[in-house]
Amino acid sequence: MTNKLYVGNLSFNITEDDLTENFGKVGTCVSVKIIKDGFSGKSKGFGFVEMANQKEAQDAIDKLSGVELDGRKIIVSEARPEREKSRDGGGFGGKRGF
Repeated sequence: MTNKLYVGNLSFNITEDDLTENFGKVGTCVSVKIIKDGFSGKSKGFGFVEMANQKEAQDAIDKLSGVELDGRKIIVSEARPEREKSRDGGGFGGKRGF
C-alpha cells in the first residue's frame, strides 16, 4: 500500500485546508491537492491526500470513507499509480487521421 490516497465525491466548496483539517484528525497529512479545471479553476470534485505512513493512510480509508463533508459522502481509497504518457505524445495511439 502507498501513502497517497484518492479522495472523491468532494463538494465543490471543499478547500485543501478543509481536507487537511479532516485528514489531520486521523494522522499527519504530508500534502493535499484538489484537482481543478485548467480553464475555470473550479474543483473537479476529487483530489489526493498523502499521509505520513501506510498505517495512517489505511486509518484514513477506514475512518473517513463514507463520511459526510459539506453535504456529500466522500470516497477515500488508495490512489492508483500515475499512467505513463505515450511516447508519441498523442492520445490516439499514434494515428493522426480520423
